[in-house]
Amino acid sequence: MNPAKTFLEKKFLEQGIKMVLRDPMKNINTLIGWADKVAKREDHKETIAAIRPYLQDPNNNWYQLTARLFTKTHPTVRQRMAINFLVNSIFLGIPRQREAEAELGVSVPWAILMDPTERCNLRCIGCWAGDYQRQRELDFATMDRVLTEAEELGIFFIVISGGEPLIRKDDLLALARKHEGQVFMVYTNGTLVDEKLAQDLANVGNVTLTLSLEGFKDTTDARRGQGVFDKVMHAMDLLRESGNVFGFSVTYTRHNTEELGSDEFIDMIIDKGAAYGWYFTYIPIGKDVDLELMATPEQRAWMYEQILRWRKTKPVFVADFWNDGETTNGCIAGGRRYFHINAAGEVEPCAFVHYATCNIHDVTLRQALQNPLFKAYQRRQPFDINPRRPCPIIDHPEALREMVLESKAYSTQLTADEPVEEFTAKLERYAQVWGGIADQIWKEKQAGVPGAGVAAGPNSKETVVQTHGVV
Repeated sequence: MNPAKTFLEKKFLEQGIKMVLRDPMKNINTLIGWADKVAKREDHKETIAAIRPYLQDPNNNWYQLTARLFTKTHPTVRQRMAINFLVNSIFLGIPRQREAEAELGVSVPWAILMDPTERCNLRCIGCWAGDYQRQRELDFATMDRVLTEAEELGIFFIVISGGEPLIRKDDLLALARKHEGQVFMVYTNGTLVDEKLAQDLANVGNVTLTLSLEGFKDTTDARRGQGVFDKVMHAMDLLRESGNVFGFSVTYTRHNTEELGSDEFIDMIIDKGAAYGWYFTYIPIGKDVDLELMATPEQRAWMYEQILRWRKTKPVFVADFWNDGETTNGCIAGGRRYFHINAAGEVEPCAFVHYATCNIHDVTLRQALQNPLFKAYQRRQPFDINPRRPCPIIDHPEALREMVLESKAYSTQLTADEPVEEFTAKLERYAQVWGGIADQIWKEKQAGVPGAGVAAGPNSKETVVQTHGVV
C-alpha cells in the first residue's frame, strides 16, 4: 500500500460519507456508490451489487432497517460508525491485514475479542466464563497496547466481553475515545446501563452494546436472576432514546429454542430498537456444565431456518454463529478471523475454547498470532467441506483434541482436572447425529431440493427418537 495515496483516499472517503449522511435516505444511492468504491475485494463488490435493489425498495426489510439506523441514531454515532466500519475496517483494514499475513505467515483476523474483567454482578447458569477465577483483570495499559498493535495490523473491530465488562465502563469509554477509529462491540448483561452511560456512549459514537437475553421475562429471570429482564428492557429504552446503535445476544438451549426462535420474540426485539442480534447455541463449557442443556440437533437446524426466514422479512440483522458457516467458510476462530484474550491475558482461539499456549502480557500481538495452537487451527480450517459442520468443539471434537495435544496447550479454566480427551469424548455422539442431519441438509441444498432444511420440527416425535441419548 502507498501510504500517501491511502491517506488521501481515506480523507476523500471520510468527507464523502459525511456529506452523504447529512441526508442519508435521500442520498442512499450515493451511499451505495461510495461503498462500492471503498470495497477492494471482488466478493465485497458482489455483495454490494446484490443488496443494492433491497436498499432502493421502501417496502423491503433491509431498507427499513437502514432507514431506522440513518434517521433514529445520534449524529455522532451515525458518522463515527459509518466511517470506522466502511473506511477503517474495510478500506484500510483488509488490505493491511493481507500485507501482514504475507509477512507473518499466518492469518491476521478482522476482529479481536477481549475481556477487561472476569468479575460479574450476575451468576448465570451455564455461563461460558463461569469457570474462570472471577478475580483477574486486564489493566488499561495492556488493553491500550493491544489496540495500538491491532491498528498497525489493520484490525479495527474490537469485541469486549467478560465477566461483565461494564464494571469497567470508565476504562472502556477511555479506550473508545483514545482509539476513535475503531468500532467497539460490548457484550453486556445490561443491568448496569443507566441514563448517563447511554448518553456518554452516544457522545463517544464508536461503541455499540449487545445485551443478553434468554427469551421473555420468565425464561430470562430463571437463568439470570429475578428482575434482570425488566432491567434489560429498560436499558434498551435508554439506548434507543439516546440514539445509540445496539443489539442483542441469546443462547438457545434445549429448553428455550422455540421461544427464542419465535416471531413474537424477534418482533419484541425489533420494537425495542435493536439493530442486530447474535444467536449462540449452548456449548457445554464453564460454570455448571450440563450436557442436557444443549439444543437437540433438530432444534439447531430449525433455528437456522427461522433465522434465514427472518433475514428475508424482518428489519433486523441476525446471525447464528454455529450455523452460518456457509457465509464465513467455516470456523473463524484460531486467529483466522477472530480470537480471544481473556482477563488473565491468555490468548485463546475462541471464547468457548479454554486452552492457550501464550499470554499477551509476555508477547506482542504479532507474536501471539503465530502461536502453535492458532497454527494448528489454520492448518485444518475449514474443518469440514460441509459448512453446516464448522465447529471443532461440537461438530468435530476429535479435531479439538488433536490441536490441543499437538500444540501442547494448557487449560485456562479454574478447574483444569478434566483432560481434553475426556471433554471431547462427551461430544462425539452429538457430533455424529448432527453430522448426519447437516450432511442431508447440505446434500439437498446442493441438489436444489425445494424446502431443503429440516425434516421435522423441533418438537416432533422424530426429534425425541433421534436425540435420545445423544448428550
